Amino acid sequence: MARRAAGLVIFRQAEVDGVVEWLLLQTSYGSNHWTPPKGHLDPGEDEMMAATRETEEEAGLGSDQLEVFNEVKAELRYEAFGSPKVVTYWLAKLREPSTTVILSEEHKDFKWLQCDEACKLAGFVEMGEVIRKFQQKVDTWLENEK
Repeated sequence: MARRAAGLVIFRQAEVDGVVEWLLLQTSYGSNHWTPPKGHLDPGEDEMMAATRETEEEAGLGSDQLEVFNEVKAELRYEAFGSPKVVTYWLAKLREPSTTVILSEEHKDFKWLQCDEACKLAGFVEMGEVIRKFQQKVDTWLENEK
């Protein structure tokens, strides 16, 4: 049976020029890869509960600081440490772009990056595809606001 995890792919929009940037955290373990905040489900949790809890634990961003788009999600399936894993991600917007990210001991750095840079740094093709899919959704929303 696959291990389940969940997270939020968080973007912020600069107030001055409207540029959209994506949050990636660098792990402090293993190959120090870059990923959105995510983690395994605790007993009794559903995916959304785990995604919001992990985001608060790993990046210091609480649900009051984020707008989560429940209808915009993606699921990644892959093998981790020899076992199948399923990760569900939701799109989320940081309400106040200047909010400070506060890392847990699980991560050693973070970056806000535009889409192409975020996709490259994430390293995994599938994660890049999720970021691009979510960027297209945000672009559509911004176009409709004009």
